[in-house]
Amino acid sequence: HLVFQPQLALATGKVAGAEVLLRWRHPERGEIAPDQFIPLAEETGLIQDVGHWVLEQACAALTRWHRQWPQLVLAVNLSPRELRQADCVARIQACLQRHGVAPASLELEITEGVLLEDVDQCIATMQRLKALGVRFAIDDFGTGYSSLTYLKRLPLDRLKIDRSFVADLDGEESGRLLVQTILVIARNLDLECVAEGIERAAQLELLREHGCSLGQGYLLSRPLAEAEFLAWLEAHHR
Repeated sequence: HLVFQPQLALATGKVAGAEVLLRWRHPERGEIAPDQFIPLAEETGLIQDVGHWVLEQACAALTRWHRQWPQLVLAVNLSPRELRQADCVARIQACLQRHGVAPASLELEITEGVLLEDVDQCIATMQRLKALGVRFAIDDFGTGYSSLTYLKRLPLDRLKIDRSFVADLDGEESGRLLVQTILVIARNLDLECVAEGIERAAQLELLREHGCSLGQGYLLSRPLAEAEFLAWLEAHHR
């Protein structure tokens, strides 16, 4: 099932959208953590079916919400395997059309691992999706194989600052410097930054101070089931 973690504009505190997160409640074993089942789904190739289902559900949710909350953008993870599929662009376009969702309401999050192989093909696919109006974010920025060359070539809208950097933000000086550096790179490339894993008020304050656009984390809201998310939106927008 899906849960939704709100993403807030840090300057105003207004809700900009949410990240879609996948959860698995096993009938006998209870809740199974994504870091246990996602790698397995990738290994077996099932990640494609899972990814198709998540996208359908996310677009259907946007259709339900946009009557009242037209500004919401949903961020959905796109696996490297999905991005490399020949029908990737056609499938995403068809899904958006089927649900009547504006492409700019969908943000596809890719990990840096996408860039390990078939770089040119991945970039071409991303550019075709970008031409439709779909947004792109690079997830966990700075933890993997970031190459500034690729960063310049990718049609990105946002960089996501990994939670490990945010966790160090109000601790050692080096943690703060890393986050500041990522924010400067993003600003120079005309990209918004989304900070993940904001858990303390001091972290939020520092991110605001340094001009980080968006944030998510337990301080703002935990991931919520759809009904809870809508109730949270109502309360937040009063």
